[in-house]
Amino acid sequence: MYRNMLVRYVLPQRRLLAGMTVLLLASIGLALVNPQIIRYFIDTAQGQGDLKLLYYAAGLFIVFSLLQQGVSVAAAYFSENLGWSTTNKLRAELAEHCLSLDMSFHKTQTSGSLIERVDGDVNALANFFSSFIIHLFGNLLLMIGILALLFRENIWIGLTMTLFVIGAVFLIQYIRKFAVPAWKQWRVLNAEFYGFIGEHLEGTEDTRANGAAGYVMNRFYELARRMLPVRVRSFLGFFLMWSTTILVFTLGNAAAFLVCAALWKNGHGTLTIGSIYMVFYYTELLAKPIEKIRTQLEDLQKADASLMRVHELLSTQPKITDGPGAKLPDGPLAVEFRDLTFAYEDGEAATLCDLRLRLAPGQTLGLLGRTGSGKTTLARLLLRFYDPQEGSIMLGGTDIRSCKLHELRRKVALVTQNIEILEGSVRDNLTLFDDRIEDGRISAVLEELGLGSWLASLPEGLDAELASGGGGLSAGEAQLLAFARVFLTEPGLVILDEASSRLDPLTEHRIEAAISRLLTEKTCIIIAHRLATVQRADQILILENGRMIENGPREALAKDPDSRFSHMLAAGMEEELA
Repeated sequence: MYRNMLVRYVLPQRRLLAGMTVLLLASIGLALVNPQIIRYFIDTAQGQGDLKLLYYAAGLFIVFSLLQQGVSVAAAYFSENLGWSTTNKLRAELAEHCLSLDMSFHKTQTSGSLIERVDGDVNALANFFSSFIIHLFGNLLLMIGILALLFRENIWIGLTMTLFVIGAVFLIQYIRKFAVPAWKQWRVLNAEFYGFIGEHLEGTEDTRANGAAGYVMNRFYELARRMLPVRVRSFLGFFLMWSTTILVFTLGNAAAFLVCAALWKNGHGTLTIGSIYMVFYYTELLAKPIEKIRTQLEDLQKADASLMRVHELLSTQPKITDGPGAKLPDGPLAVEFRDLTFAYEDGEAATLCDLRLRLAPGQTLGLLGRTGSGKTTLARLLLRFYDPQEGSIMLGGTDIRSCKLHELRRKVALVTQNIEILEGSVRDNLTLFDDRIEDGRISAVLEELGLGSWLASLPEGLDAELASGGGGLSAGEAQLLAFARVFLTEPGLVILDEASSRLDPLTEHRIEAAISRLLTEKTCIIIAHRLATVQRADQILILENGRMIENGPREALAKDPDSRFSHMLAAGMEEELA
């Protein structure tokens, strides 16, 4: 899993990796040379050496130290660039993957939990991506270089420090495995918590209006109580690794002191004061790579949980996949349901059962029925948000499962009562960032829908910024913008799912004629609760408990006194469906 992530996201950044490698090697070389200069300075000063040589040694030490700091800053810059490049690429792929997953997945996930996985988990991987391999390799190389120089100085010092390093790394790695499960559980609870926060912040009005604030806060405290012990355990794991590292460094210094003291006592001066100082310097320097490895392993234990969750999300495959690529014809599309049966979950009662219907190109179908009768489900199936368990849906004589998803959804447009207004310009909200749609066409469609005066009132016209969620727009204006968005795409089939339910009767009447003109040469399905909405329909389909109980030409059904539709006209649809 780690290898796949590194190969996919880090290794393609070859220039950054090469720059970091060069800087790292330079930094290691400078770090190894400096103690040698200090040893020379001390021994020369002790031996009453030439003062000029001491000046040279001091100046060289200062120059190398400054170079080392400069190299460290440059390496940090390259490292951060690498981290941002790789994590942004991963974020983009995760967001795109989430958008490709079908509705059955999104029904089981809150928006907050997905945001936490796309952003929070990826943030936890930033250090892993930016520096883990290069710095781990560099710190290992630095340790090997220090140990080689200590062996060169004295074999007993080299052996002692080697045993110290092996023991320190083994001990830290052993302690790490106790902390990983706590971090994994913490990431899971974190995603659940932010999912809860996002869901209830979005529904603030309903929460307050229905007096549910107490329940929300009770749930908040319950989640916080569950998170606290997990956070404590994960922090204790971090503290245990940190305190172990401090203990190991202390023992390392003590070991270096004992070995040097023994050699000084028994070696009759084979070690100089400068050599002993150099050993201590290298011992202190060993603390740096070991500490870095500790922090990198700590980052790795945080990354473990996040990487597993990211990998799990990327491994989730959509149930709805592209067909081989059959093309839908241009112009209005014929619609046909062939023995259609569908249930949202296997084993559940069917939401739609044995549905048969044919709608000719350019005709309008009025779809009526009680809440829960399957009207909106039919719209979701036409867009392939779900696939039926039995039967098929044909558009223009082509099974929609044979089409590419983007081709299908380009030809089928849906307008609902829930309008998504994005934070951006009027133009971007209408074209959804399609630069091929000209401003003149946008203005013409808005004029057709009666929004010409509204557009003229905006000082910046199509460049005027709209707030996320449609703040500053009335419900009617937001709905009309949704109509305009659809008609700019020139679909062959338009589905209006309660699309005018947010409009007052006056506004609805004002746009009826405009919509009639815009629907010319388009097949249309109107899902409605009001009879006035289906007056333009050529056919009527009435559903009840997922079954078709009546279907036929609107005029013929209206004239038939025994038809269900005729009873609706006589009694009023609201009473008939109550």
